[in-house]
Amino acid sequence: MNDSDQAEGHAARPKRADARRNKETLLDAAAAVFVMSGVEAPVRDVAAKAGVGTATIYRHFPTRADLIIAVYRHQVEACADAGPALLESSATAHAALGQWINLFVDFLVTKHGLAAVLQSDNAGFETLHAYFLDRLVPVCTRLLDAAAGSGEIRSEHLDAYALMRGVGNLCVGAGSDPRYDARQLVELLIAGLRQPH
Repeated sequence: MNDSDQAEGHAARPKRADARRNKETLLDAAAAVFVMSGVEAPVRDVAAKAGVGTATIYRHFPTRADLIIAVYRHQVEACADAGPALLESSATAHAALGQWINLFVDFLVTKHGLAAVLQSDNAGFETLHAYFLDRLVPVCTRLLDAAAGSGEIRSEHLDAYALMRGVGNLCVGAGSDPRYDARQLVELLIAGLRQPH
């Protein structure tokens, strides 16, 4: 490798890192807009939130479905990464579990409407659902095991998939009734796991 090859390699890495950061900024902006307005929000709203033109959005994500799927995957990864970080930084394992479940609720709100968008591609939705389970069930299991291991929650009949499914079911009514507070119900569910003293 000569000096010019090395210089090109160094130039390419920062450019890729910048491109990755820019894409993550777009995905964060899209997620925020989807939480507020749903997945059918105008692309111009996402562009405005990200501080870019709509052409930039379409360059990265040619269709709305591409953008929604990318946001979904981005948030799955963020939620998966948050579990271990919360275990390290929270005062207790139960607190980490509660904070992670709050992130999971936010994620569920963001993905609201995804199924309708992907109805024409059932296999695509099944692939995303499998990805979601593969990434998040082990994280929830680790949080539950840590809270049970510290004696904070009851250890019998703990199942991460069932808990996540229950949280998801509690979130279903949030989109259609403004008086329905899914987060409050989810907090009661997580509080109910606590070991009586």
